[in-house]
Amino acid sequence: VRDGRPYPPAIVAEVEILPGVVEALQRLKMAGFVLIVVSNQPDVARGTTPQETVEAINAFLANRLPVDRFIMCYHDSADNCDCRKPRPGMLFAGAKEFDVDLSSSYMVGDLWRDVEAGIAAGCKTIFVDYGYDEKRPQSYDYQVFSLQEAAITILMED
Repeated sequence: VRDGRPYPPAIVAEVEILPGVVEALQRLKMAGFVLIVVSNQPDVARGTTPQETVEAINAFLANRLPVDRFIMCYHDSADNCDCRKPRPGMLFAGAKEFDVDLSSSYMVGDLWRDVEAGIAAGCKTIFVDYGYDEKRPQSYDYQVFSLQEAAITILMED
């Protein structure tokens, strides 16, 4: 986070896993959930971050988090693709790959684009409010303040 806004790490050494994230994901995994990370990575299209860097960061995270799949959109908003959130293309791709019913799924995100992608895909949505100084989602099913709270909400609902 820089100046109240989220910024992606530029190198693996800058990756920080927030406290409680590993445990929250482990609880969901043990409950039988498929965990898919979907992420816009427009800096690749803009030429400011190499795709290899994003892949190295994902590999680092995959070795530490119980995530089934990382799905990336490497396009910029000007590319007008179907995968860049708030469009639901990455969610549809993950659902197809893992045979997931999106209407019984949760999209958990800390940005308005995440929540709107979840709504567009027909998911239940959980907005993780980290207090960023930027546009907020207009609607969502649940608002929480940490990934741990999101996991508890999901486990209580299912």
